[in-house]
Amino acid sequence: MSIRITGLLARQIGGGLPVVRRRFTRYARPQRDSINLLFLTHAAVAPAINFALRFSTRPNVSETFIPNERTRVVREPHRGAYDRETIDKILDEGFVCHIGFVVDGQPFVIPTMYARVGDAIYFHGSAVSRMLRGASTGIAVCVTVTLADGLVLARSVFNHSMNYRSVVALGKAVLVDTPAEKIEALHAFTEKILPGRWNDARRPSEKELKATSILRLALTEVSAKMRSGPVEDDAEDYALPVWAGIVPLRLIAGAPMRDERCDPAIPVPDYAAGYKR
Repeated sequence: MSIRITGLLARQIGGGLPVVRRRFTRYARPQRDSINLLFLTHAAVAPAINFALRFSTRPNVSETFIPNERTRVVREPHRGAYDRETIDKILDEGFVCHIGFVVDGQPFVIPTMYARVGDAIYFHGSAVSRMLRGASTGIAVCVTVTLADGLVLARSVFNHSMNYRSVVALGKAVLVDTPAEKIEALHAFTEKILPGRWNDARRPSEKELKATSILRLALTEVSAKMRSGPVEDDAEDYALPVWAGIVPLRLIAGAPMRDERCDPAIPVPDYAAGYKR
């Protein structure tokens, strides 16, 4: 069974590393005894199947999202983008998304971790989360991801800006209720943070899976918006004796810091010691 993920894109702000677009293919659901084999204390004793994800090329998937009245970029429309490659790059580079929803007339916007798998976004949190309780019943949500790339310092305050990339996705999230798909989603979360970590850390226990709600949002109504490039001043302001330019912004990883209760004999994993963004 293949899983398609849909996201909601609002007006945004955003390039990133090249991403191989893939279709996520799920293993046939194993019997309960097979699922229980996953709940081992350490990857070293995990079964060979290890519930690894398998990907295949995505046939018959549009390379462009058709904008509608909800996703079309209205202000500065030239900054809008609707192609899948641009949108996937932004989603894959970001760590945190913001989920917008309304419960009993009260708007909420909640930050949470997410991962894109193929044509869908997974996000998760506590099973008692207000957001997840509401979204799992079919409440409409708006998912946004924003990457800040630089401060644009113009000669006039009015023309100060920011270089950014953003994605907005709209739709209804679906609650993931099978242990197999939950494991797949948690694998995606873990590998998004640090590729290779899943094979080192303990797998989720059955109790932990029950305490965690995961939602899947298909990327169907999506758009991106971005600003890049130099300062744009009014013609008469270019003669002002004011410094103007760009202050680049980027996420930088520091040196790994060992937990005080971590055995000093355990070496720092290469994926942590050499982590870069």
